Amino acid sequence: MDFQTLAATRYSLRKFDARPVEPEKLALILEAGRNGPSAHNNQPQRIFVLQSPQALEKADACSGSHFDPPVILAVAYDPAVSWKREGDGKDHGEIDAAIAVTQMMLQAADLGLGTTYIGKFEPDKLLEAFPEMAGTCPIALLPLGYPAEGAHPSRLHTDRRPMEELVKYL
Repeated sequence: MDFQTLAATRYSLRKFDARPVEPEKLALILEAGRNGPSAHNNQPQRIFVLQSPQALEKADACSGSHFDPPVILAVAYDPAVSWKREGDGKDHGEIDAAIAVTQMMLQAADLGLGTTYIGKFEPDKLLEAFPEMAGTCPIALLPLGYPAEGAHPSRLHTDRRPMEELVKYL
């Protein structure tokens, strides 16, 4: 699939099939996240693969969105290594981690899998549930899996603001 088609047809999947994600496909998705560009190439993104029933249940308890996927990628950044902009100290870790998420979402779609970006979760509760994430700043939960039968984009999926509203030529 060409990139333009991929970018236009990828949607937030909210209905997952129970079948597992193959390790080879998961590895490609994680590689896409690892390859995401980051400020000064500091690579602060940290990706936690939650796939055991216990881990999925703990993550679900921290989230306001419940989709029952076979895998959840909890994405965070390490503020100890993220780049801070000179002058105002703006931390680019969240931006870098979000770029990694975007690349993983597109790679998943290219492999026939679906994702949805969940920002509605309790970071402190997630950090408490997963001590392995200590020292990181969680930014998103990314449910991952195959679309269930009947899954489809939301009715708002193709609604886009006019280009003139989003882009200004100066």
